[in-house]
Amino acid sequence: MPRVLIRVFGVALFLSGLLWTLQGLGLVMWPANSFMLGEKEWAAYGVIAAAAGVLMVWVTRRRNDRP
Repeated sequence: MPRVLIRVFGVALFLSGLLWTLQGLGLVMWPANSFMLGEKEWAAYGVIAAAAGVLMVWVTRRRNDRP
C-alpha cells in the first residue's frame, strides 16, 4: 500500500512541477492572479519538483521488479 501512495504522490508532484515550470516560463498564464507567472525561479522549482516526482515513481516501479 505505501508504494501506491508514493506513486500517487509522485505523479501529483510531477504534474504540479510541470505546471509550475510552464507558469514560470510564461507559457501558461493561469490563474491570472498567480505570483508564479513569468518568474524564472518558479520554472526552476518546477523542473526540480517534476524530476522528484519522476524519481519517486521510478523507484517504486524498480522495487516491484525485485523478488
